[in-house]
Amino acid sequence: MKPIAPHFLSLACVLTTITCLVIPGTSLKAQDNQFGNWYAWFNNVKFSSQWGMTNDIQFRAGRNWNENSLFLIRPGVNYYINANQTASAGYATTIVSNELAEGQRRLTEHRIWEQFIFTGKLFHISVQHRFRLEQRFLKRPIETVFTQRARYFIRGIIPLTTPLKQTFTEGSFVALQNELFVNIQNKNNVNGSLFDQNRAYLAFGYRFSPKYDLEVGYMNQFSKRSSHPNLLNHIAQVAFYTRL
Repeated sequence: MKPIAPHFLSLACVLTTITCLVIPGTSLKAQDNQFGNWYAWFNNVKFSSQWGMTNDIQFRAGRNWNENSLFLIRPGVNYYINANQTASAGYATTIVSNELAEGQRRLTEHRIWEQFIFTGKLFHISVQHRFRLEQRFLKRPIETVFTQRARYFIRGIIPLTTPLKQTFTEGSFVALQNELFVNIQNKNNVNGSLFDQNRAYLAFGYRFSPKYDLEVGYMNQFSKRSSHPNLLNHIAQVAFYTRL
């Protein structure tokens, strides 16, 4: 088995470069450092050679489950163009509970989304590229506003016990990913900036079979805000992946 360190460093350099390029010079301003806990289930079910479904269920919280909690559901339909390309579309909703001085309030967001996923190889590492477009309907206390956002996601899985040139079906792994969010319509309804946020992520996981992965990792979420200091969120995430 060839050593994985050079491949790990190569992918890490790619993701680090993306992160450094997309985060603007606002990092010199005052930042609001927060800490969170995210729990996620990512599920894909294949009905035939061409059709299937996808669904994300996520619960996100601050230091405790009563602080800045968010519940997200994102179902969709998959169309498998070929073994390496998938087109999807669906709906998503979020319910946010923010603890404010005047009490508790709940804010809801509805989204329509479309995406294209391409899977390829980088230094013999399986890498997934995802391009997603979102039409967002943000329900605020006195109004509902519309905006559109584009997202680019790159994720690589590096097996720790399987040679890179072999099919990875079981064992421990390292996951590296980065996702860039860009406001492309009505940015003034969000933060007034083209740049919305960036999420960099490192995790250690275990693949129980080709159908099941479990991972635990750290996410660094940098968000541009207009009327408050920019947000730097340090997140501990537990994620479960199923492919049925």
